[in-house]
Amino acid sequence: MTRRPARLVGAAIERAEDLRLLPGRGTFVDDLDLPGQLHAAILRSAVAHGRIERLDPAEALSLPGVCAVLTAAELGPDIPIIPIRLAPFESFQPFRQPVIAKGRVRYVGESIAVVLAESRAIAEDALELIDLQIDHLSAIADRGTAEADETLLFEAAGTNRAVAYTCEGGDCDAAFAEADYVRTERFRTHRHTALPLETRGLLAEWDAVPGRLRVSGAAKVPFFNRRLLAAMLGLPETAVELIEVDVGAGFGVRGEFYPEDFLIPFAARRLGRPVKWIEDRREHLTATNHSREIECELSLAFRNDGTILGLRGAIAADMGAYIRTNGGVVPAKAAQFLPGPYRIRNLRIAVTAFVTNKTPVGTYRGPGRFEANFFRERLIDMAARDLGLDPAEIRRRNLITAEEMPWPLARLVPYENETEYDSGDYPALLDRALDEIGWVEKQKVQGSATDGRRHGVGLACFVESGGAGPKENARLTLDPDGSLTVAVGSSVLGQGLETVHAQIAADALGVPFDRIRVLHGSTTLLHEGFGTYHSRSVVMGGSAVLDAAERLKAQVTEAAARRLGFPNAELAIEGDAVVAESGGSVPLSELSAEGVLSAEGSFSNTVRTYSYGTHAAHVAVCPRTGRVEVLDYVAVEDVGRVINPAIVHGQAIGAVVQGLGGVFLDHLVYDQDAQLLTGSLADYLVPTASDFPQIRAVTVELCPSPSNPLGAKGAGEGGIVPVAAAVANAVANALAPLGVEIRELPLSPPRVWRLVQDAEAEAEGAAQ
Repeated sequence: MTRRPARLVGAAIERAEDLRLLPGRGTFVDDLDLPGQLHAAILRSAVAHGRIERLDPAEALSLPGVCAVLTAAELGPDIPIIPIRLAPFESFQPFRQPVIAKGRVRYVGESIAVVLAESRAIAEDALELIDLQIDHLSAIADRGTAEADETLLFEAAGTNRAVAYTCEGGDCDAAFAEADYVRTERFRTHRHTALPLETRGLLAEWDAVPGRLRVSGAAKVPFFNRRLLAAMLGLPETAVELIEVDVGAGFGVRGEFYPEDFLIPFAARRLGRPVKWIEDRREHLTATNHSREIECELSLAFRNDGTILGLRGAIAADMGAYIRTNGGVVPAKAAQFLPGPYRIRNLRIAVTAFVTNKTPVGTYRGPGRFEANFFRERLIDMAARDLGLDPAEIRRRNLITAEEMPWPLARLVPYENETEYDSGDYPALLDRALDEIGWVEKQKVQGSATDGRRHGVGLACFVESGGAGPKENARLTLDPDGSLTVAVGSSVLGQGLETVHAQIAADALGVPFDRIRVLHGSTTLLHEGFGTYHSRSVVMGGSAVLDAAERLKAQVTEAAARRLGFPNAELAIEGDAVVAESGGSVPLSELSAEGVLSAEGSFSNTVRTYSYGTHAAHVAVCPRTGRVEVLDYVAVEDVGRVINPAIVHGQAIGAVVQGLGGVFLDHLVYDQDAQLLTGSLADYLVPTASDFPQIRAVTVELCPSPSNPLGAKGAGEGGIVPVAAAVANAVANALAPLGVEIRELPLSPPRVWRLVQDAEAEAEGAAQ
């Protein structure tokens, strides 16, 4: 008999899924094939804005191996429109995206036709044979042009402004009137995207006899997407299955409902044959959600001692050509997180979102938070310099303290209820980061020149929400051999969820870790699930597993009590058996042989968790080339309770690297005709393992969340949130002696070099 194992929650055990993934035995959507399947290729617009004057697939249809070409005409008069999942502003309705272009195209990459052929090569060849003529219209390539409303993407809307609202708390006017000092600046973050290793893909199969549709390749929110797809196809929700196989990362962009999520299942049903579609990298860069392109004018009001009295700002977002699924979250969260972890009671923030002729926007790891932290933390550093204060000290004076928790938040998002920071000791993590980076000692090199490079040290404090509700579900089943199957409504996107949920179940039941199997994300497993987003998989999904485990434990001990004749209170699961305190035991396999022992659990919560921390960076900048080297980077974060320290550490390091890529490399560049100029990995640069080797992540468990039984806070996104702010502050400090100020991303070598040149020219002009 195996005795009860040591507690696993909090242990850095190796990821169970790596036994499958590292040797290459994972199953991704492109690994799937079905007999008689067709391959889909999508004709995408090469024009940013235009009217479709001619669309004739006749020559493509004559190519041997081509079975069909689907256009708007084949879909019928009522083209399905992609609904909004999050940020459901009524004003977004006219700007939603049809699943296929009808009469007009609005961005490079928009779907116009779908070719179905016997092979992918034939399908792609057929794309070249479609007779397509588009009458070019004036393109809206930036937010300023959109705001002018001289060209409209949607004439019926009468404007390119998709939403505009103002939120406030306290008395902002009085705060600014009382201020000794006010600093106002304009900032901008650039457009980039998540670029997961695996592109999107689908394999759809229609079984006409029972009238069932099965779609493999689901991710993130499969239950929500099933509901949408069933409604669009006129099918009962129970007739649609969305299956999640292994997923090569998501980062927010993968798993939302895209046009292809309708077109491929529609084609399979229409033709009565399985249809497979795999996105190539060019498609991915032009068709999968972009993010981050936001401008901000921000003002902070201070007393002379550095106390922040008030904040006011205006956020303007470039949303691309359509508002789809969750795109409205990005500017909303950029506004909501402008106050950050600071004691700011008086604020007013205006939010405006515009449509342009670019790929639509969606959420990307830390949506809005990455941008908001860059805006606020840069301005705090600027103010500290003006007031003659140390950047660390001005933050310490304004950070919310542990004694002030929970801290009520102003209602800065119209579609959300009031909330509050749940727990935290923000100054403690600031001090930890300062110690780790050696802040006091490194002030000696601040702005100094060594070997032609200038050194700078910067920091940024942040707070990040997670654990979005409203609910998550799980089912635990005792299998005939005494092992345990855990089915969860959360999705797995590469974040180690199979391991973490198994750890939670193992501790709750006393079953050995290696006897637990975790199934995830597919609509066949549970009656309802809510998926993975907003760092919710452990907070919500893990708590649901915990609830199901308690319910299953009651069933198991009741069954054992009948067999052993002992009261339930004397029984405990230990390893592979139920054991009585006074002697006697029964194997779990014998109990499961008597009948199915299974329990469903759920966890509901509308209160969010808030992780927090401080990042610090030491950089060296070459003014002659603009190249920035990150010499040291420290990320300190409190995530409440850590289930698996090794996984959290990996998430933190990966998030920092991804954030650094967004600061220095990732950049989606459009020209004045809204043509994407960085549409391949030869032009769109991403970080490699050797680019940023000096990263240290420190995870602490000072303040567990009171909102869930695990005490966990989201740990997947916080690591990216303050990266741009910390690095930009370090670069600004390095170049401060040259008169350089950082207000815009990315900090690529050409941009940094230009800032140095402009500062030198300005200095020369002032000296003359």
